[in-house]
Amino acid sequence: MIKFFKQKNKQNKAFTLVETLVAISIFTISILAIMSVLGKGMSDTNYAKKQMTATYLAQEGIEYIRNMRDTFVLSNTNSANGWNDFLNKISSCSLGIVCGFNSTVSYIDPGSIFLCTDMSLCKLYLENGNYSINSTGTDSGFIRTISLIPVSPDEIKIISRVEWAQVSGSHSIEFSENLYNWIE
Repeated sequence: MIKFFKQKNKQNKAFTLVETLVAISIFTISILAIMSVLGKGMSDTNYAKKQMTATYLAQEGIEYIRNMRDTFVLSNTNSANGWNDFLNKISSCSLGIVCGFNSTVSYIDPGSIFLCTDMSLCKLYLENGNYSINSTGTDSGFIRTISLIPVSPDEIKIISRVEWAQVSGSHSIEFSENLYNWIE
C-alpha cells in the first residue's frame, strides 16, 4: 500500500505553494519596475514642458523691455529724450530691485511696470492661452521678475527670471541681454 501512494504522488505534477509564491513575487517585482519607469518618464515629461514654457516666458520678458525701449525711442521726436524717458520709466527696477510688468497694457502706460515687493505680485495667470498678471485666470505656477542693471549711460543689462515649483522641487530659468541706445 505504501508503494501505491508513492506512485500516485510521483504522477501529481501540480505547482507547490512555494513555486506559486515565487512566481507571484517575480511578476509583482516586474510590474513595479515597469510602473516606476513609467512614473519617472511622466515626471520628466512634465518637467520638460514646464521648463520650455518658462524659457519662453523669460524670453518674453526681455522682448517686452526691448519693445518698451523701441517704443520710447521711436515715439519721441528727439531720440535722446526717448532713451532718457525709457531709463526714467524703468529706473525703479534697477540696482537689484525686481519688477514685473503687465503685458495687457501699452508699453508707455505708467502701470505697465511695477515693483515686486511681494513675489505674489509677479505671479503669472493663464487665461485664454495667455500668461499675464491678471488674477482672474488660473494660477500657472510661474513667477516672472525683471531686473535691470545700468552698464553705461547708453547701455543696460536686462535679467528676466522665471521660477516655478514642482513635486521635484523649485526650479528657475534666467535670461539676460544688454540693450543699447541705438539712436544717437
